[in-house]
Amino acid sequence: MSAALRSYVTGAWHTPTDEGRPLHDATTGEEIAHISSAGIDFAAMLDYGRRVGGPALRALTFHQRAALLKQLAGYLKERRGELYAVSAHTGATENDSRFDVDGGIGVLYAYASLGRRELPNDTVYVEGPVVPAGRGGTFVAQHVATPLRGVAVQVNAFNFPVWGPLEKFAPAFLAGMPSVVKPASPTAYLTAKLTELIVESGILPEGAWQFVAGSLGDAFDHLTGQDLVAFTGSAATAATLRAHPVIVRNAVRFSAEADSLNFSALGPDAGPGTPEFDLYVGQLVTEMTVKAGQKCTAIRRAFVPEQWVDAVVEAAAAKLAETPIGALASLEQREEVRRSIKALAAAGRIAYEGTAPDGPGAYQAPVLLVGDPERAEPHEVEAFGPVSTVLPYTATEQLIDYAARGRGSLAGSVVTGDRAFAREVVLGVAPYHGRVLVLTQADAQESTGHGAPLPQLVHGGPGRAGGGEELGGLRGVLHHMQRTAVQADPDALTAITGRWVPGSARTVTDVHPFRKDLSELKIGDTIVAGPRVVTQEDVEHFAEFTGDTFYAHMDAEAAAKNPLFGERVAHGYLVVSLAAGLFVDPDPGPVLANFGVDDLRFLSPVKFGDALTVTLTCKQITPRDTADYGEVRWDADVTRQDGTSVARYDVLTLVAKKKGAQQ
Repeated sequence: MSAALRSYVTGAWHTPTDEGRPLHDATTGEEIAHISSAGIDFAAMLDYGRRVGGPALRALTFHQRAALLKQLAGYLKERRGELYAVSAHTGATENDSRFDVDGGIGVLYAYASLGRRELPNDTVYVEGPVVPAGRGGTFVAQHVATPLRGVAVQVNAFNFPVWGPLEKFAPAFLAGMPSVVKPASPTAYLTAKLTELIVESGILPEGAWQFVAGSLGDAFDHLTGQDLVAFTGSAATAATLRAHPVIVRNAVRFSAEADSLNFSALGPDAGPGTPEFDLYVGQLVTEMTVKAGQKCTAIRRAFVPEQWVDAVVEAAAAKLAETPIGALASLEQREEVRRSIKALAAAGRIAYEGTAPDGPGAYQAPVLLVGDPERAEPHEVEAFGPVSTVLPYTATEQLIDYAARGRGSLAGSVVTGDRAFAREVVLGVAPYHGRVLVLTQADAQESTGHGAPLPQLVHGGPGRAGGGEELGGLRGVLHHMQRTAVQADPDALTAITGRWVPGSARTVTDVHPFRKDLSELKIGDTIVAGPRVVTQEDVEHFAEFTGDTFYAHMDAEAAAKNPLFGERVAHGYLVVSLAAGLFVDPDPGPVLANFGVDDLRFLSPVKFGDALTVTLTCKQITPRDTADYGEVRWDADVTRQDGTSVARYDVLTLVAKKKGAQQ
């Protein structure tokens, strides 16, 4: 008998206490493993994640978690050949294996980059601007996000045993939340190999990744309101899990990615002989054959102008005949696909059926049907394999209606060179889709294709597709965190968030803040500089030097008619330039560079004779663990002689660390 897959829970490998069920090689039918989770104490597993994994992750900053994700991605990349070898047993071709394995590793890299780029080197995320909650400025509020104190239970589908778990794990880990990874049984042996590599690496804090081979037993009975469930699978199973009494009672966050009858539409402008026609056919064949069509984002409904149905079928059939295709994940899956083909054929006809290799493997020949879009079957039956149905349409409104009959999908695409048609279709189908691709000859070279989710973009869809979201860049991280509105006085809010809040204390010393390295600089350090009188000569020189001779600065008669000014005024960018001249310390020192400004607003006009003062305050300090400098954000408030703010913005600088210091 084949060996049993081991789970990795509570910091140790677990061998099941019963025989379990056999798993088979999808290409040969050979038994390769047994799977069971018998003997696991699921309550202890969840407690271990909360008690061990959670505190270890929350002790790390976002940047430190990001660095570990990058390190893990590099480790797996060096050993992906081992994953490819196991992936072959799932029926995947070499290209399919790269799609799954490399795609998953790519998600780790993407979230590592996002963590360093968009998140602070801190354990709390400050979201949005400070909200004035009182008239006097002594009562303010701001949203903060902190990691949930539970475990992310991640239930994955059989079609992507590497990408699926990693796309759920990466944002959870970056948020500071440990994961319990439960793959679908038919291909769980590949996720088990992934787990072996992760554990052997020793990169992740203990408790951050736990792995269950087999069922989750009574795990759901032990969930709390601090836990989270992310599910990928059938709509029926999603509905059952969503209705679990504990999930309902404790309001456990539940995200589902379920069935999806994704569409792709060929535009009326894109007939045979056009680049878009060829792109459409190529994309359709790709989505039918990659992973043998076992993709939640694959094209199931191919909407084609009525007059070009035969041309599309003919061109797609020719490509399908010469495109290699792997096996389905199991014989059971093949039988399910064949039942679905039979149901679809009852509402249309099989226009093309390829040939499958002889032998015991779970091979299914690609099938292209032509269906009746007025029948229910094409919009209700998902053949989760190398199967798609061509459906004719005659008008744009009809196409939009047909697309909506899928009752919610993960992805759609429109292949057209007609921008007006693209706009009408995209906006018409958007309420029913999580993602829509517009494919043209202009973006074809760089397009990632209809069926490829991107870490930066939402992966999910409404209605039938589950109503959940995964990935989405920062959105995916925040999904694992609690958003809390903090109301306080400015000094207290500054202390809580680690970011200076207007109205909180400033510190003015004899030492210019630009003379302080990153270890010496403190939140609230301030320089007040000025005044500097703005003259007519300043304005005219700036206009001549820059070429900005806009009438409000140079034409007294025209400026007098301007309802906002009534007379000539200084350039906004002259005001910012003069402010920089006031607060900058010119000598070499810890400040290495100014790399931009954020949220610049010109609040009040500056007229000839106005005296400007700038107050520059250290607002946020973000050390870089991998560099000898950090980022410092400064609040700049430029005022005139009566105290009125004329400009407000954030100045961004790079500031050196003290030599030899670790920050």
